[in-house]
Amino acid sequence: MAYFPNISDIKKAASTIAQVATVTPLMTSIRLSKVFDANILLKREDLHRVRSYKIRGAFNKISSLSEKERESGIVCASAGNHAQGVAFACNHLKINGTIYMPSVTPKQKIEQTKMFGGEWVTVVLEGDTFDDSSKSAKAFCENSSKTFIHPFDDPKVIEGQGTVGLELLEQFKEPIDYIFAAIGGGGLASGLIGVFKELSPNTKIIGVEPEGAPSMKTSIRNNNNTELSKIDKFIDGAAVQKVGDLTFDICKNGLHDMVTVAEGKVCQTILDLYNRDAIVVEPAGALTISALDGFAEEIKGKNVVCILSGSNNDITRTAEIKERALLYGQLKHYFIVRFPQRPGALKEFVAEILGPDDDITHFEYSKKSSRENAPAIVGIELKSPEDLQPLVERMKANNFYGDYLNDKPDLFQYLV
Repeated sequence: MAYFPNISDIKKAASTIAQVATVTPLMTSIRLSKVFDANILLKREDLHRVRSYKIRGAFNKISSLSEKERESGIVCASAGNHAQGVAFACNHLKINGTIYMPSVTPKQKIEQTKMFGGEWVTVVLEGDTFDDSSKSAKAFCENSSKTFIHPFDDPKVIEGQGTVGLELLEQFKEPIDYIFAAIGGGGLASGLIGVFKELSPNTKIIGVEPEGAPSMKTSIRNNNNTELSKIDKFIDGAAVQKVGDLTFDICKNGLHDMVTVAEGKVCQTILDLYNRDAIVVEPAGALTISALDGFAEEIKGKNVVCILSGSNNDITRTAEIKERALLYGQLKHYFIVRFPQRPGALKEFVAEILGPDDDITHFEYSKKSSRENAPAIVGIELKSPEDLQPLVERMKANNFYGDYLNDKPDLFQYLV
């Protein structure tokens, strides 16, 4: 019989994790409620001491180990948040842990993992993706007597994540119409399905993935747990090539809908949350709010919960987040501009070609020949997407236009 999270086991998990995981706030977002004409509630899983919900599943699983398993030590693989939950649990329970993380993991997450684990954990950076790290961690486990702590495809982890659902039902006594949950491997969504199928079956659970890593959406469409050959790793907390076998079975039958959101839109949500609400989230933590636009008509007048899954964001990524948001909003554009080889050409471009609200944000020029025109790569930020076409027309009319780079991914990747 296929595994399905049992409500009594989730309640046991809630008792287990109570010693390390506080009940996170459920807050009404006045701004988003007005935008969507609905009651939008934010479940602030970003406010755990490890700044994500992953402490729930990690601590519940590690607490269930036998004395022999604890003495032998544990191993895990994680893009960051599960690693911090495991590290905290190892330190709290005095268990030695080896934590594999992708080499591209933001520095902030690596440092936090070491800080939470202290002398009880060793961090190993391996591979470019979570899946690379996971394979290395499992190979290490096979050559030792240690226990592998899976970040999502484990009953005890799923039951730990399900405690989020118990808290929601305690915190909000009216019917919850919709819950939006980020999906990386599917552990959180699976735990929520276990709770709400039993205690609130009319609640619709919507899974949200990054557009560049649609592993659950692809698997549900194929009716088979499918490994993606390539993913966009930007939303590192939710970018996996293959979801769990357990979580796939639960989600394909238990989710009301499974959607993806463009990375650029997520970046704009991060900026909006920071600038308008003073809330700091990581990319995976902004997925759920980013999905609301697609359900604007459906959720009107409804009680809607968005789970903010984590806030482990590295400040050094801010420039890239802003860049991706501008590109998604069609406000940032890159061109090859062909400047005539005569004095005053650049002044003419700025004064007569650019619009009054256009701003040059990138300029790369190198004269390597005596040809009549010399190319430069120019990045221009616009005030409105509608300003693009007039800009292009002025460039062409005055013989400055060379090429448009935004829609040429092979070239564009070197700029962003």
